[in-house]
Amino acid sequence: MCATCGCGGKDAAGAGGSMTRIDGRELHRHDHDHLSGADDHHHDHPHDRGGHHDTPEYGNGLAGIHVPGLSQQRIIQIERNILAKNDECAAANRARFAAANVFAINLMSSPGSGKTSLLVRTIADLCHHYSIGVVEGDQQTSNDAERIRATGVPAIQVNAGKGCHLDAHMVGHALDELPLASGSLLFIENVGNLVCPAAFDLGEAFKVVVFSVTEGEDKPIKYPDMFAVADLMLINKSDLIPHLEFDLARTIEYARQVNPDIEVFVVSARSGEGMPNFYAWIAKHRA
Repeated sequence: MCATCGCGGKDAAGAGGSMTRIDGRELHRHDHDHLSGADDHHHDHPHDRGGHHDTPEYGNGLAGIHVPGLSQQRIIQIERNILAKNDECAAANRARFAAANVFAINLMSSPGSGKTSLLVRTIADLCHHYSIGVVEGDQQTSNDAERIRATGVPAIQVNAGKGCHLDAHMVGHALDELPLASGSLLFIENVGNLVCPAAFDLGEAFKVVVFSVTEGEDKPIKYPDMFAVADLMLINKSDLIPHLEFDLARTIEYARQVNPDIEVFVVSARSGEGMPNFYAWIAKHRA
């Protein structure tokens, strides 16, 4: 189990952890034991010792998750180890991008925000100006990678199994399979989740959060960690605003309460509204 987010557990075959696959090939189980240094003692369930209610700190600390047999102090230490190891892998990815002059963007959002549709639109509009590659993250299926490949752009599917985010280790392995020319744009489409992806540096140059007008105005203050780490917020599906009770100004206000420096563009992947602003942002920061 990942102490940072609680993902993992049992896979469909009943084995510990969740299977991570790169284009259908097994990479590793997403239990992070190789990152945390956790040993088999955590399988000793506290119910066998009188129940976890006898442990005051159980599940009440930084991670706030239920991990049988682990005190909260131990959970926090594992979390720190996981993130430290991830940061090492992220630094290696970042050096790799710099050496190849690759501009990497980490796209994050909740499920259903229109992130893949926005990416397909971006590729269609920019593919004549840049060489583009995509690392596509999902728990299961290769549906989104197939949508990207249909544009003619290479895409590598990373299936995180029960994992709820990509980490730098997964991205590093995906890069081994992805042909990227010097000067390329790389889009890393993270697993749909407004919580855990915020904690994991992938080696990207910028983090972009895609937010849909159908999600309600208060997402930035309900999920502040995501909006705090994002460099840019794309408010997608703007073509639906006339049909919704949605306060655009309040959404932007909430986002800037969390992150005063966040840039904001209102866009529609369907109509193309506002997309040139995003493209200009890419050109500016890539330079």
